[in-house]
Amino acid sequence: MDVKKKERQILRVLARSVRAAVEDAGLDFGQVQEIRMRTEKPLIVVYKNEERILPLKKRDGAEGHIVTRKEMRETLEYVSHYSLYAYEQEIRQGFITIEGGHRVGVIGKAILEQDRVKNLQYISSANIRVAHEVIGCADKVIPYITKDRQVCHTLIISPPCCGKTTLIRDLIRQVSDGNTYVKGCSVGVVDERSELGGCYLGVPQNELGMRTDILDGCPKAQGMLMLIRSMAPKVIAVDEIGSAEDIHALEYAMQCGCTLIASVHGRDMEEISEKPVLSDLVRKKRFERYVVLENRSHPGEIRAVFDQRGSLLCCGL
Repeated sequence: MDVKKKERQILRVLARSVRAAVEDAGLDFGQVQEIRMRTEKPLIVVYKNEERILPLKKRDGAEGHIVTRKEMRETLEYVSHYSLYAYEQEIRQGFITIEGGHRVGVIGKAILEQDRVKNLQYISSANIRVAHEVIGCADKVIPYITKDRQVCHTLIISPPCCGKTTLIRDLIRQVSDGNTYVKGCSVGVVDERSELGGCYLGVPQNELGMRTDILDGCPKAQGMLMLIRSMAPKVIAVDEIGSAEDIHALEYAMQCGCTLIASVHGRDMEEISEKPVLSDLVRKKRFERYVVLENRSHPGEIRAVFDQRGSLLCCGL
C-alpha cells in the first residue's frame, strides 16, 4: 500500500488536535507501528520499534500531548462513523477494523451479560495498529514447505510480535496465486480477528491472492467446517489455533483432503509438544512442516524449519 494513502487513512480517524500532533512529528508512516491514546495520559507512538511521546520536541519538563476525554470521544466518532452502536459486535471483541485493514483496539468498562462481555462502555484507551503488508516475506521459506508444487501441512510457531501473521498472509498470497514452487490453488481463510485480510465492509484490504475466499469474523472451528461445505478449498489457512475445538476442526479438514496452514504461539517445537491440546498433533505427525520464528533483528525472522519427524531442514533464513 502507498505510504501516503496509509497516512491519510490513519490521520482521518484521529481527533483534530491529536492529528495535528502526529502531523507535526513528521513521521514516516511506513515505520509507524502503533498510535496509543490513553485518556489523561501522554500520546505515544511506536515508531521504528521504539516508543516516542508526542510532541517529539518538548520543552524541558513538559509531559507531551495529554489525551483528553473530548479527544478520545472525537476519535471514536471518526472510527465508528458517528455510530458506535453499529460496531457493537466488533467492540465486544475489543477492536474495530478501519479502511486499509488498520485495527483500532479499544478498552474501557466491560458490560457483562451471563458472564460474557456484551459491550464496552466509557472507552478510555485506543490503540491504532497500523497495518503493514510485507509482500515477498515468505520467499525464503516457501521452498522448504512445498513438495512437487504442492504446499505441505504447515504450522508456524512464533512468540508474540515476531511477524507470524505477516508471514502467513504472504504464504496465503503465494499459494493462491502460484509461483515456481507451488501451483496456484483455491485457499479458504478463516479470519476470526480480521488480521489476515483486514476486511473493511466485507472487502479484504490486504492482498491474499486471486483464488482466496475469506470468512471474516467467524470462530475458527465453525469457519473451517463452513469453508469445506461452501467453497471446497484445496488449502485452509487460520491464525492462532489453540482450543480443542480448533484442533478437532483442523483434523477434520485434513481428513477431508484439505491442506492446512496454521499458526500458534510458542517459542519452539518443544514448547508446543508440551501443550495438552497440541501434543497429539505433533505425536501423530499431522503437520509435515514446522516453521519457527524469532525477532532478533526484525519481525518474521525464520529461526528454523523442521519436518514432521522433527528433523532440521534449514535454519537462520
